[in-house]
Amino acid sequence: MPPRRRVPVADGEQALSVCRAAASWPEVPRPVLATAVRYTLEELSLRAPGRSVEVRVPPHGAVQCIQGPRHTRGTPTNVVETDGPTWLELATGTQTWEQAVGDGTVRASGSRADLSAHLPIC
Repeated sequence: MPPRRRVPVADGEQALSVCRAAASWPEVPRPVLATAVRYTLEELSLRAPGRSVEVRVPPHGAVQCIQGPRHTRGTPTNVVETDGPTWLELATGTQTWEQAVGDGTVRASGSRADLSAHLPIC
């Protein structure tokens, strides 16, 4: 069963549009940033279904994705964590996975925690 969508597509696309139009991240209202992050996380989980990698974008959201061994308890073995602006740059293709990991704005641990094949999302 695919994950249930919590952010309506129209709302997510609108939030992404506002984020793309902003000259800098501080100009984006926090609720708009949160909606765009949650929407793109949902898109990732729909496009790469599974439960072997947990992608965290605190405080906005987290999803499990990518097929493989399922995580059920405790700290997952495959984790990706970043901030909202970096996640949206990855999701929209304005920053590459390699750049973000290289400069330390993405923390990825585990053998399956490479999202480069699944990015950009939109």
